[in-house]
This record gives sequence, C-alpha cells and structure tokens, in this order.
Amino acid sequence: MAVGVFDLFSIGIGPSSSHTVGPMRAAAVFAEELRGLGVLPGVAGLRVDLYGSLAATGHGHGTMTAVLLGLEGFHPELILPGEVEERLAAIAETGVLNLAGAGGEGVPLPYGVGDMVLRPLTVLPRHTNGMTFTVTDAEGTVLHAATFFSVGGGFIVREGEEETARQELEESKKELPLPFRTAAELLAHCRDTGLGISDVMLLNEEASRSGEQIREGLLHIWSVMEACVQTSLRREGVLPGGLKVRRRAPDWFDRLRKETGQHPGDDTDRDLAAVGFDPRYWQEWVNLVALAVNEENASGGRVVTAPTNGAAGIIPAVLFYALHFAPGMDRATGADRDGVVVKFLLAAGAVGVLYKEQASISGAEVGCQGEVGSASSMAAAGLAEVMGGTPAQVENAAEIAMEHNLGLTCDPIGGLVQVPCIERNAIAAAKAINAAKMALWGDGTHRVSLDEVIITMRETGKDMSSKYKETAMGGLAVNVVEC
Repeated sequence: MAVGVFDLFSIGIGPSSSHTVGPMRAAAVFAEELRGLGVLPGVAGLRVDLYGSLAATGHGHGTMTAVLLGLEGFHPELILPGEVEERLAAIAETGVLNLAGAGGEGVPLPYGVGDMVLRPLTVLPRHTNGMTFTVTDAEGTVLHAATFFSVGGGFIVREGEEETARQELEESKKELPLPFRTAAELLAHCRDTGLGISDVMLLNEEASRSGEQIREGLLHIWSVMEACVQTSLRREGVLPGGLKVRRRAPDWFDRLRKETGQHPGDDTDRDLAAVGFDPRYWQEWVNLVALAVNEENASGGRVVTAPTNGAAGIIPAVLFYALHFAPGMDRATGADRDGVVVKFLLAAGAVGVLYKEQASISGAEVGCQGEVGSASSMAAAGLAEVMGGTPAQVENAAEIAMEHNLGLTCDPIGGLVQVPCIERNAIAAAKAINAAKMALWGDGTHRVSLDEVIITMRETGKDMSSKYKETAMGGLAVNVVEC
C-alpha cells in the first residue's frame, strides 16, 4: 500500500521504532506464519540471528526482548507496557518462550535473550537492520525460515520480496486521486487544485478510509501523544539502562508552575490540563513536552512513532506549541482545536511521505538526520500549515528545518536512546518552530527546494561512516565514559 499518515504515525512501545517496533513486528509475522503453515506443533528448535546495527546496539534499544515478545505473537501497536513487563518477567524466570502463544495455544520452548546469535560486523545487502528467524523439528530439519529488515519507523521488508513490495507500492499509488513522490509533484497538485498540502493528503487518505475515520484516527494519535506526556510527568528517578540519566520532565513541570505563580501540587497532581500556559515560557513548555515524550520512550513506554521512536517528541512538542502558543490558535477549543490537530498531522504526514519515498527515516541507514531531521521538517510543515501558510511557505518551512539538520549523526552512548537523543528532540522542536516562522515571514520563494535537501540528506547518509549510524562505535558513544 502507498505510504499514508497512519503508517508514519503508529502506536508502539519504546525505545526504538527500527530496533524495537520493527523487530517485534517481524517476529510476530514469523510466528503467525508458523501457525498458518501448520508447522507450529512440530517445532522443537528456534534460532534468531541479528545483524549489523540490530546486533551492535540491540541490548540498549530493547531489540532482543522485543523479538521475544513478537515471537510470542504480540504486536507493538496492541501490547501495553504492563503486558510487556509481565511477559518478559515470566520468560526471564522460567527460561521458556511461548512461541506464537498470544491469543491462543503456543509451543513452549527453552529460549531467552542470551540464545540469540549476534552478528554486529555482518551487514546484509538490503539494510543494516537485518534479522533471520529459523525453526527446526526434533531431528534438526528446517521447518521454516525467513529474513526481515527493519527499515525505519517500524516498517519492515521481507528478504526476496523487495521488488514485489515496490511494485505493489507503485500500483497502490494509482488508486490515489493525487499521488506524489516529490515535493514538486505535491506543490503542482496544490497549484492545479487550489488545495492546501493537508487537503491533498486528506484526499489521498480518503481513498482507503472515510473522512470521519481519518479524523477519529488522527485525534486518537494525538490523545496517545498527550497520554505519553502525562504518564511521563508522573514518573521520577533515573532511566533504565545503566547510564543513570535522571528524568527531568517532572521537575521542570513543577518549576514551570512555580515560575508562573501556580500552586505546585503534589506528584500525582501533574496534570497538563489543569495549568495555565504563560506565553513568556513557551520555549520551556516545548522543551518539557519533547523531553517528557522521549524519557517515556527511553523507558520502554507507549509512544507514537513520529515518524520514529527516537524522534517521537518533536511533533508532539510543536503541535503543543500550535495549540497553546501560536497566534490565533492558542484560544481554539472543541471542534476548532480538533481541526488544528488533524490539519497539522496531515501536513506533517505529507512531508513524511517525501522522506520515506525519496530517502530514509532510519538512523541506522542515514544517521540521525533521517530521524530527528525528518521529524523536525515534518513538524515545521505542520505548524506552517495550521498558521495559515501557503503550500510554498509550508514546503519552505520543511526545507529550512531539514537543511539545518543535515549531517546529524546517530551515536547513542551505550546504545541507549537517551544521550544525546532526548535533548536532541527538544532542540529540533525549537528548530521546527523557528523554521515555520521564518518561512511565514517570506513569500514562499527560496533558493533551495525541499526535494534538493531530501536528496542531499540521502547522499550524506550514504557517505557517512557506519560508526555514526546507530552502531555506538563512534562519536559520543566512544568518547564519553558510560559510568
């Protein structure tokens, strides 16, 4: 199917869309195939091989535990954090994996994280995030095997089906009323129809679902983003993983209430809906939302890939700014407020399609410019759209944001999505807001096009050393002592 807004904004668990959500999804698909092929009762052995970046930073990104959950039949968009903790604790205690057991009878197998085969120096041709699943019977005969690639944002591709998937994608685009792969094509549709970028995206989405379903789905996405922030504000202490990174969002929230003369309340009273937002502190609130989302992501909480988990805080933070601080929209309520959310996410999604189609949103493939850079660009477009920008101004906002994220490396310390990832979301959210404001003060004409920047990002990613592409083998990951 053609890439749509609900592909770019999907609900999952942290800490990584490409290293957690994608592998869980691939493992769940494999488990379902075992049941569908009728070979599940005969399974006596299981082997999981992880390659490249998945093997290099898998422990810090939760890859191994995500694979275990997927093999039990759980899907990232459905499983809740409580279920994650329950099943992982059971597997750790018993040493037994219930293969394809979610929602039905599975096959108990002695298997755990330590049984996976890690091949960090072996990169399969299609993508650095490769994984192979193999099951055998009691005699060692292979019953079924499959190789998948997690290509960013939770998207997975099966080995040997790349060309088929590409053809299906192209065919599905023919069903869209206004298909586009480039920003030039998107702007041409806007000129020909007189529609805005979010309107073009809406028309294409309506090829597969009703307008009401789209609206409800996007509002649900926003509600999960809001819930993620709220959950994070009520958690304290340090993040898991050994770096001893302290959660800052709860303290920042309390300080903001004090700075604005509001009663601080207690730890259980950190309710965003019950506070006033002093426009003098808009930057601090944007930082707070971005930090809160990514602290929750880093602890394995429930987040929305936007378009990835590592960059999940940027779009919620900028949309929060639009709803509470942007001139003319800060007093929107009810249906008007919902309309801002829908319009913002549709415009952001349209720009996300451009990155997915022409380049990559995978940090393991093009560095953090593909994750945080893409999210910042998408957020800038969404903000410019809801602030009344023309299609040309919206495209310019997206271009400015990415242009100043080019070359951004992915070098997480300890392979954890914590340093520099959490702060980077806050910085990129501010860049997105500034990019939108700069674009709106212009008339839409600019020297560098969004398409040129996207191509540059793709080529920069190809030239970037693998040390700086989510392997924890370069940059901050090797120059900062972990403990």
